[in-house]
Amino acid sequence: MTIRIGTAFVASAVLVLAACNNSETGASDHTGGADGDKVETYQVATDNNFVPFEFIDLETNELTGFDIELMKAIAEEAGFAVEFQQMDFSGALSGIEQGSYDAAINGMTITEERKENIDFSDPYYESGLVLTVAEEDDVIESIDDITSSTKVATRLSSTSQTYLEDNTEAQVDAYPEITEAYQALLAGHVDAVLYDMPNVQYFMQQQGEGQMKMVGERLTGEEYGIAFPKGSDLVEPVNEALATLMENGTYGDIYEKYFGERPEGM
Repeated sequence: MTIRIGTAFVASAVLVLAACNNSETGASDHTGGADGDKVETYQVATDNNFVPFEFIDLETNELTGFDIELMKAIAEEAGFAVEFQQMDFSGALSGIEQGSYDAAINGMTITEERKENIDFSDPYYESGLVLTVAEEDDVIESIDDITSSTKVATRLSSTSQTYLEDNTEAQVDAYPEITEAYQALLAGHVDAVLYDMPNVQYFMQQQGEGQMKMVGERLTGEEYGIAFPKGSDLVEPVNEALATLMENGTYGDIYEKYFGERPEGM
């Protein structure tokens, strides 16, 4: 079954808060507010190439996206500040596992394996994996058509890479940036791309329209969460702030801005 795209969607981003308490991890204070109160500032590591979650606005040359605006709103609600540091997905993930950052929000899927080494916030986005092939491809119609001779591209250290390695015999080409995987497909270097549905849809609308198509069904139901080092004190205040934003409409406003519609019930 071929799934074709209509409007833009989204999903998937990683934002990583890199900092910590004043004496041990480098968190800093700055003076803010009318009363001159000091506000703790956390360094936030994030991707800049995962539209529409985090990317560089070509007109302003500034970092923006769903994850970026959501993290800023969470920080404002929780009463701290953030400074963004940009890095690739695998670097953010390993940094969180090593305790180099305070948190990560970059479309990171919550998995039981990852939860062994890091903590997660409550889910903030629902996604899933889809297979994409060239528009003229009439051989690959679903994941069942992937064989040991099929080259499938995806993003390094992603759940898509894990899925391919655990469930198929494909020759897996994993790239640091997902856009490299899409370009490899368009150039004919690989036979397919497996990745998060919202990002696939967004790329197809922006750059791959008429050149790519999604095939088969959504393979997994995945939830994105903000990641933290094990035992982080930030988990609770971030969860409380996220819940407030979902209740007061702020989350829905940000979601609608990047995905074109409000989430159900918000």
